[in-house]
Amino acid sequence: MYFDLNEENLAVRQAAREFAQQELLPGVIERDTTMKFPTEQVKRMGEMGFLGMMVSPEYGGGGMDTISYALAMEEISKIDNSCSVIMSVNNSLVCWGLEKMGTEAQKQKYLPKLATGEWIGSFCLSEPEAGSDATSQKTTAIDKGDHYLLNGTKNWITNGGSSGLHLVMAQANPAAGHKGICTFIVETSWPGVTIGAKEDKLGIRSSDTHTIMYNDVIVPKENLLGPAGDGFKFAMKTLTGGRIGIASQALGIAAGAYERALAYSKERMSFGKPLSSHQAIAFKLADMATEVEAARLLIHRSCWMKDQGMDFTVAASMAKLFASEVAMRQTVEAVQIHGGYGYVKEYHVERLMRDAKITQIYEGTSEVQRIVISRSILQGQLSQPMWSN
Repeated sequence: MYFDLNEENLAVRQAAREFAQQELLPGVIERDTTMKFPTEQVKRMGEMGFLGMMVSPEYGGGGMDTISYALAMEEISKIDNSCSVIMSVNNSLVCWGLEKMGTEAQKQKYLPKLATGEWIGSFCLSEPEAGSDATSQKTTAIDKGDHYLLNGTKNWITNGGSSGLHLVMAQANPAAGHKGICTFIVETSWPGVTIGAKEDKLGIRSSDTHTIMYNDVIVPKENLLGPAGDGFKFAMKTLTGGRIGIASQALGIAAGAYERALAYSKERMSFGKPLSSHQAIAFKLADMATEVEAARLLIHRSCWMKDQGMDFTVAASMAKLFASEVAMRQTVEAVQIHGGYGYVKEYHVERLMRDAKITQIYEGTSEVQRIVISRSILQGQLSQPMWSN
């Protein structure tokens, strides 16, 4: 395992950093305050290739490695986490799921639109009574011979109000339990797809989060994604990759908060000298820098394992768990270092603190990550470093 970034990695990181600073930073406070969806910014992300980074070039994507994706997510998340969650869902969940499980016809039809940003996608798993317990799907898909009839409700759906395509998990065979769940490709323009009101959230406020209702939606048989009954397996496998995206988002939040706190502590004078020269603040900065670097290494390890074709399930859970916890701690400390200024919108750190909380919840809560990790420990799978297997 090597820690050096190659030229492509460095170029991607620089491009993402410049894009975030030049095109996302202006207006980010207003978008957060008004919950305005970043339409123009998402369009530019598509043009720059950030929405289909790991998609094969034959389908309009960048064909990049997971490290490049994580680096871009980190830089964009330092500035605007509404944009980075849109990017994460489209890359990690929708595009990845389609490319890995779709038929050639499905990939040819949908991936070019998603990879270029013509459409963005949504991953529709959560329901009012099926959050962490994703096996309890109430949405149904009844086999009608030449099509499925889809009925049900999904909630907390990122990109819900702006997407052109949904990947929907639904129960097609209740007697089979979770082995009866299937995944369907649903176009949002189809009759019977209803978008609920946009949620008024604590953080990531300009991203679209909606409840989606499906009322007798006719889904052609060719829009079944993967084998019938593999929907739950598909969702769990896809979410494992999604955890790298959210871990990278959490890292970006933490790193952004640290960078702003460091800069402010050097500029702010207290008792006749820079705030950073006081040991109480300097020690905070030391802890923050250490935690950011530790989170980055965990994430890059999981990226490397994924790109090597290794089982990265536990590595991704560790990265997501640790990075999200770090994001929460770092942003609280950044607000504290800023003092009263940290409590107002102008200095950005209060927004980062609000954004940090969701990283402990979506793509599997911190409690779910601990279940995944502890199960591996108790089964004796973590007796040696994962990358030495």
